Formats: sequence, C-alpha cells, structure tokens
Amino acid sequence: MTGATLQQSAIRNFARKRIMAFAMPGVIAAYFIYIFVAFDIAGLSERVNVNNAATLVSDVYSYKTHVTQDNRDGTVEIAIEGERKGAYPQGTGPDWVTFAEQTVIDLGGGHVVTFGDRVTYDVPGYGTISAQPGAGGVNATFPPGAMPDYIRTSKNRLMVVTDAGRFTVTRNRTEVFKYTLGWELFFFTLDSPYHGMGPAALVSAAFSGEAGAIWNDFWTNRMWRHSEVAWAIVETILMAFLGTFGAAIIALPLGFLAAKNFTPLGGLRFAARRVFDFLRGVDGLIWTIILSRAFGPGPLTGALAILLTDTGSFGKMFSEALENVDEKQIEGVASTGAKPLQRYRFGVIPQITPVLLSQILYYFESNTRSATIIGAITGGGIGLFLTQAIITQKDWEEVTYYIVLIVLMVMAMDTLSGWLRRKLIKSDEGGH
Repeated sequence: MTGATLQQSAIRNFARKRIMAFAMPGVIAAYFIYIFVAFDIAGLSERVNVNNAATLVSDVYSYKTHVTQDNRDGTVEIAIEGERKGAYPQGTGPDWVTFAEQTVIDLGGGHVVTFGDRVTYDVPGYGTISAQPGAGGVNATFPPGAMPDYIRTSKNRLMVVTDAGRFTVTRNRTEVFKYTLGWELFFFTLDSPYHGMGPAALVSAAFSGEAGAIWNDFWTNRMWRHSEVAWAIVETILMAFLGTFGAAIIALPLGFLAAKNFTPLGGLRFAARRVFDFLRGVDGLIWTIILSRAFGPGPLTGALAILLTDTGSFGKMFSEALENVDEKQIEGVASTGAKPLQRYRFGVIPQITPVLLSQILYYFESNTRSATIIGAITGGGIGLFLTQAIITQKDWEEVTYYIVLIVLMVMAMDTLSGWLRRKLIKSDEGGH
C-alpha cells in the first residue's frame, strides 16, 4: 500500500470518526426531545395536584377522626378513619368533641365547628361560616369581603380546608375531619380495656397476670389485623421459597441434559436449552396471569409462576457451570471404579455447589420481593393486603405499614441469605 493510499485511508477514518462524534450526541438529543414531547413533560406542572399530594403525605404519618352529622335526623357519629370498626359508642367521643343540645367540635387554635339544623364554622382571622343544608342544596353565608382560597362552594356542597382540619357540608350530611399524628388504634381498638393506657400502665398490667389478654387484644386488632398480616408475610416468603427451591430441584437434572460435556446428543441439548429459553423468556407476571386462569388464585399459583421462570434461569446457569467443571476430578473419581451416578455425585456436584448455592440464595432473596407483586395478582401474601389498601385511596397509613413490613422482610432475607452463602460456601471449601 502506497503512502498516498494510506493517507487517503487515514483521512476517511478521521472523517468517519468526526461524523460519529457529531452524530451520536445528535441522536441522543433527538431522543430526549422525543421523550419531552411524547410524554408531555411540559404539561406535568399542570397535572400535579399539590393539595392531593399534601393530603396523601399527611395520611401516611397521621390519622383522621371523622365527626359526621346526618342532616336528615341530626344523629352524630364519630369514627377513626371513618371505619365502623373504629367507631366510638353513641354519645361518646374524643375530649375535643362536646355533646350537648348542639355538638361542638373544637379543632384547636380557635377553630370551632357547631352542628345543628344550621352548622357553623368559626375560622380565626376570617369569621363565621354558616350553612343550612336541605332539600334545595346547601345555603351558605360568609363574612363580607373576598373569599379565601381554602373555601370551595357550590349549590350542593361546601368544603373548607384549613390547617386545623376539613369541614364539608352536603344536603345529607355534615362532616369534620381532624388530623392527629400517629397511627391510632394500631395497638388496641376502642372496645379494648387497654385502649388509651400508657406504656407504664401496660407493663404493670402485664406483670399483674394480664400479659396474655394484652397480647390477644393486640394480635386480634380488627382494624390493623396484625395476625393476618403476619401470616401474609409468612405466605409471601413461602411462595418465594417453594418457587425458588422447586425450580432448583427441577433445573439441576435438566442442566445435565443441556451441558455438552454430559449430553453428547446435540438434538437433546438443543431441546433442553430451548425449553430454558422459553421458560425464562416469559416474565413471571405473565406466568402468574396464565396460571391464575388455569388453577385459580392463591399462593400456590404464585409459587408455580416463580418456579417456571426460575427453572429457565437456573437451567441456563447450571448447564454453563457444568460445562466448566474440571474433568480431572471426574477422572479421579472414575479411576476408583465409581459408577456414572457416583461420578456425578462426588466428581461434579462438589465443584458446582458454591455456584449453585450462591445463585439459589440470591434468587430466593430476589423472589421475596417478586412474591409481593405476584401475590397482588394471585390473591396471596402481603401483596394482596397492599393492593387492597391502595385501592381504597384513603388507607395510606396502612399502605405505609405494609411497605415498612415489606422492606423489613427484604432486609431480613438479604441478611439471612448472605449469612447462609458465607456459611455454606465456606463449609464446602473446608470440606475440600
């Protein structure tokens, strides 16, 4: 090749690299512009509802007490989170509600709501809002001047949202929401004799022989359902355990069929590998939906979905591990007169055990998280509880509770699987 030819070739290479240097940033920029337009990122600020976001966040770390008046007959009901299971007995309530000829709700800071045929809300710094609900709608009157942004009114509805709480009037009922920090009734419901007791009083009662009754009232809490939630956590772990270890048991013998140094028949190896590709090529959620139609909902369906997906993944990994074993160890075992099964048991399995254990335990840890989502579809485990709480769009403190439990469960499984990997692999190496 002459010098002129080399020079032309170098010029072409530099030109090609220069084009690539400018083309790649251009392609990336065009991609981000497409995302900006296709996903309507510019309109995101218009779609964000700050008030709804603030309400959701406050529901996470606080609870609300509903004080409700039936405008048709004047009866007043008080319930934690509006649930029947958290309802106060008729005529009773928290100390900030006064029962008399008219029910008075003191929201604190000078905010006072009075129930009756005509309901009122005294708002400090603004004045008294008055409303007369009836068949014709909600006839509301306001102090003179501009109406604040925290008041929304129409013919059939009045809503006032302040830092003290929320006040709503419709034709049929008047309702006040008061937010309080904490997860009320988390330990004991209103009908429990231990509700409202402080830690010192509970400890004293426990040492006085009431420990069993205290535990029973906590464990059978009708609102938070601690016993059911605990079993749901166990069910989720069982789904992951059955699916992961069941897949490992099935995949190991199939891995020998897919390994070229153990299966000389190319057609058999090809078939085994395509089965693995098929099983792991279909996502676990898809298997979950298919199996739910075939076998119905339940935790066993979730375990089978994990088993099918992981059988494909394990089969591929196990076959690759088998193809990389040291043939000298197998020959050494064979020289003792060992039969084929004995060669596999003493010449092959010890070599791949560290890889097998490490991968199985890692997948078990990962499947613990996956079982939460699968359980939401199959109707089993903590995933079902989480889905039910999200669907209500009001029990966000329960959503937080379940998420905290899921995170703790994953952390525990991570710690356990890491410890087991270290112990089992070290003991296996020590055996050598």
